[in-house]
Amino acid sequence: MSTLITNIAELMTQDLEQRVLRDAAVVIDGERIAWIGAAGSAPAADDAVDAGGRAVLPGWVDSHTHLVFAGDRTAEFEARMAGESYSAGGIAVTMDATRRTSDFDLTRLAIGRVAEALSQGTTYIETKTGYGLDAEHEARSARIASTIADEVTYLGAHLVPAGSDADAYTEEVCGPMLDAVRPYASWADVFCEEGAFSEAQSRRVLQACRDAGLGLRVHGNQLGEGPGVRLAVEFGAASVDHVNYLSDGDVAALAGTWSGWDPAAGTGTRGTVATCLPACDLSTRQPLAPGRRLLDAGVQLALASNCNPGTSNTSSMAFCVATAVLQMRLSVHEAVRAATYGGALALHRDTGHDDDGERAVGSLAVGHRADLHMLNAPSATHLAYRPGMPLTYAVWRAGVRER
Repeated sequence: MSTLITNIAELMTQDLEQRVLRDAAVVIDGERIAWIGAAGSAPAADDAVDAGGRAVLPGWVDSHTHLVFAGDRTAEFEARMAGESYSAGGIAVTMDATRRTSDFDLTRLAIGRVAEALSQGTTYIETKTGYGLDAEHEARSARIASTIADEVTYLGAHLVPAGSDADAYTEEVCGPMLDAVRPYASWADVFCEEGAFSEAQSRRVLQACRDAGLGLRVHGNQLGEGPGVRLAVEFGAASVDHVNYLSDGDVAALAGTWSGWDPAAGTGTRGTVATCLPACDLSTRQPLAPGRRLLDAGVQLALASNCNPGTSNTSSMAFCVATAVLQMRLSVHEAVRAATYGGALALHRDTGHDDDGERAVGSLAVGHRADLHMLNAPSATHLAYRPGMPLTYAVWRAGVRER
């Protein structure tokens, strides 16, 4: 079945041409986009949907979440709002609750979170382990994650469990835990931060995971300047996430990773994406990541929700986009691009090929996966102009209308 969506007031493609089309139409054929152009030139299709003068953009690509968890950290949030500073220690609270929860209930909870995200326009989602913190429970988390998310990241190096020797635990992360998780994960991550994993320990984790064939990501520079960005660049990580505290050298190093990339053609070597997590920054009362500074330096930017129980208990990408516009000084187009194409770039899903069954996400172009987000508004500007309003009107994921 093919479907023509017509009478689109604004179509924001976020493809390599970064087109914004007026009075536009899209044809979906199966799971792919078959045609894009002016509504008056649209070909016939088996079915038709009248957008009614609404805006259409790519589905959100949320490249950083922690969805497989149980328990509640409301008390920690209240304490933080009362003035206590954030530290990573609350992760242990979630670990205890997650370990005590059955496979069935963990899966049920995670499915509910994915459904919430989809209802708000998120059509492609990454999620991490990191609340098991031993081989058995990390493997269980990865297995559950593989059934509910598009991309799975191994984050055994999230926190050193209480009572464990940090170096011995790091070796477990790099050995039996990695072996147990490997069948389910395509990425690995490390929380390189004071109170979590040192530079030497983080390097050991990244090396072991790269040797195991996993793509790399880094939690870095969230609580202060540190080695996270440097390690991400050194290892050619796909992304470094949080990036709240950056030196001039950090920004220059990230920009340098994109020197061989042609953004107009999408050719060359991908660099390290800087992923900003504004909902987390607000919850932890950290300075917002310097998205404007990074973009101006030539760094490719992503926005993600960091949905997790302790520091960002939301999957609303629209909230992240509005925050990026209103407080990080991105334009609406830049923020939407970071939340769609930027996330795909951070997951290496900005391109795809018919022969391997993978299609590009995060942008609207012929041959890409038909992931569309229709707003109950005439333009994407309303995401920031009317912050907090429920603007998602319809969602298509891989050509199937989900809402």
